[in-house]
Amino acid sequence: MPYHRNAMLPNSMLPVDIVLAPDWWFHHEGITFDEDFFFHPARRVEVERQMERVLHDRFGRFGLGEDHDRDLPVVGAVHLAAGYLISEMLGCRVDYLEDAPPQVVPANCDSLAFDADAAFDTPAFKRLQRLVDSLKAKYGRVQGDVNFSGILNIAMDLRGQTFLMDMLDTPEEASQLIETIGQVIERFTQYIAEATGSTSISVNRNVRHVAAPVFLHSECSHTMISVADYERFLLPLDASWSIRHRPFGIHYCGEDPHRYAESFARLPHLDFLDVGWPGDVAEIRRHLPDTFLNIRYSPVEIIKQTPDEIRRTVRRLVHDSANPYLTGVCCINMDQQVTDQQIAAIFEEVELLREEYAPKSA
Repeated sequence: MPYHRNAMLPNSMLPVDIVLAPDWWFHHEGITFDEDFFFHPARRVEVERQMERVLHDRFGRFGLGEDHDRDLPVVGAVHLAAGYLISEMLGCRVDYLEDAPPQVVPANCDSLAFDADAAFDTPAFKRLQRLVDSLKAKYGRVQGDVNFSGILNIAMDLRGQTFLMDMLDTPEEASQLIETIGQVIERFTQYIAEATGSTSISVNRNVRHVAAPVFLHSECSHTMISVADYERFLLPLDASWSIRHRPFGIHYCGEDPHRYAESFARLPHLDFLDVGWPGDVAEIRRHLPDTFLNIRYSPVEIIKQTPDEIRRTVRRLVHDSANPYLTGVCCINMDQQVTDQQIAAIFEEVELLREEYAPKSA
């Protein structure tokens, strides 16, 4: 009997992708991640092509680096995983480092009141606009996107861990800040989507293998809150977005995504879920039979394992997901210690699994 599919996700069987951490690029290829890397038009194009070439040379047999021979007007660093710009637009300092992603310095703001419109009059956003306009002027178009992070991530950038207390002590004001950040994200992603057609390749590259542009909301910091707080403060916005922005997805890179499986199942739609390591994939699938589960291999664990151990783990997790058309595999932010052989093991095992599943899906 053929496997069922999510009608919103026209993807092939078992898409797979990787992201190498900035320190990998710095130590192996000499790429630095200063402000120019992110905002200088010529540098954007030059370094993205360099990254594509490196991926093609090392892993081209798996389909990586297909744009190694082209100059592409990429507006955001789609070969990294880093959310920072909206926090900067709302007043946080961001430190740009040579061998690491941009580091957001929590602002520890005294107030929970912010002006959503003012964020788009800041030097941070104007700098992005100049980049987009410059690339459009030269190439006639732009592509890619800029990681828009997520509601709780940004709230904690603005208030620090104090925001966790805000939800208890001043819930109305906390809800207002959540609403304001949501408004900024809506306007920001609309601007990017109108320019490039996508919003979330820079959140997780595996969404590029889905023909429909996934809207992927980052919930990295949800591991720090209770399910009850999620349902009270944050689920309503996810529910609204899941109706307005399909295919809708949640990026959950924490170690306990299964803790939220029942709550996520209450959303009107959840088309895509990034499943943080070592989340219980089988438990999540039980609650979310129609959701694409993007299995995130740990970048910390992979460097400790042999290629054979990696292959066995990939196989186990894919089997736990129980549907090759609603499953993807990725490993994000692997550092300089990872070997090409360890990375190749992921792709090689996925290729074997595709061959094994193909007769069953006919």
